[in-house]
Amino acid sequence: MHIFDQVIIDVNLATLDNTVDAAYGAITNGAIALKDGKIAWLGKQQDLPDFDALSTPVLSAKGKWMTPGLIDCHTHLVFGGSRAQEFEMRLQGVSYQEIAAQGGGIISTVKATRSASTETLFVAANKRLQTLFKEGVTTVEIKSGYGLDLENELKMLEVAQLLDQHHPINVQKTFLGAHAVPPEFKDRADEYIDYVCEVMLPEVSERGLADAVDAFCEGVGFSNAQTRRVFEKAKALGLPVKLHAEQLSNLAGAQLVAEFSGLSADHIEYLDESGVKAMADAGTVAVLLPGAFYVLRETQLPPLALLQQYQVPIAISTDFNPGTSPICSLKLMMNMACTLFRMTPEQVLEGVTKHAAAALGLHDRGILKVGMNADLALWDIEHPAELAYQYGVNPLSDLWIEGQSMVIR
Repeated sequence: MHIFDQVIIDVNLATLDNTVDAAYGAITNGAIALKDGKIAWLGKQQDLPDFDALSTPVLSAKGKWMTPGLIDCHTHLVFGGSRAQEFEMRLQGVSYQEIAAQGGGIISTVKATRSASTETLFVAANKRLQTLFKEGVTTVEIKSGYGLDLENELKMLEVAQLLDQHHPINVQKTFLGAHAVPPEFKDRADEYIDYVCEVMLPEVSERGLADAVDAFCEGVGFSNAQTRRVFEKAKALGLPVKLHAEQLSNLAGAQLVAEFSGLSADHIEYLDESGVKAMADAGTVAVLLPGAFYVLRETQLPPLALLQQYQVPIAISTDFNPGTSPICSLKLMMNMACTLFRMTPEQVLEGVTKHAAAALGLHDRGILKVGMNADLALWDIEHPAELAYQYGVNPLSDLWIEGQSMVIR
């Protein structure tokens, strides 16, 4: 007789497991059993093995659909201040360059973040995290990058660490010191990269505050050569890399991150075939960010056909940030990926589960399969396509993180 911590019956499972020969890896009329925070068994309910039903909690899902917990693999969730006024200015015809010249743009967020206390940043970020949690998100990546000096980059990463400790969601921390050139290094980008590599990165690594290293490789960010220096230092410290790449132009950033066996290349609207091929060869995940595409009113679509041709895994994320994607909803990103990028509901569900996990280098979640973390979302829907089709009515019914039932209301 099997010993389980909990059994869920009368459930339809969207496993997203390629070994299950059905759309969404679906197992209808199914059951799933949890033990020690992991999935211990799943399959057709009629095949459920014997267990002690008297001592084991059994939940009837009453025909609802279960998916892996959702994963938001690219966010800038910790920051100070707001840029709503700049949003209004842009709509009144003021250019981004003019706003930046007036002290706006990313530098305004840097100023607000530097002046904010750890407590202020934590309280604001915790509210954003809770919003994602109520949508079924169980893992979130949070980047630094609005401090741009040692003290404040550490402060941001420490806030992310506190969120991981005090909120049920699993938080992955990414160091994004090479996000922009701070005011004190104006017109001295190479010297700032020296500072990132020689001062910030070693200290971040020593304190164990980062799970990965990111950079912004773009004309308004850092060059390919400067980004390479950051990646070489990260590699020497044993930290995996990822990259904001090909968002506004093609600087061959995707090929660079692939050269370093990077976890992901993100944005990638201007990615070309050579970049796609390099990502495919390296196993680098493509992370699409429809929120930024929407807010910036971009017209250059990511190369979906090429990514699919070369079988590059495609993840979807919010890119939640105060400037270019102030949208704290992964469910809305699923809808946008369908409507703006012409992806299918099944593709976007994979993009916020198993491919998002791969983009974070996590291999213990994102699929409903024996041995995987019991990060589970139960939805009051009739078909998995509803998760991308409808927005504004939250169908989340129940949520588990590592086998623990969560209070989501």
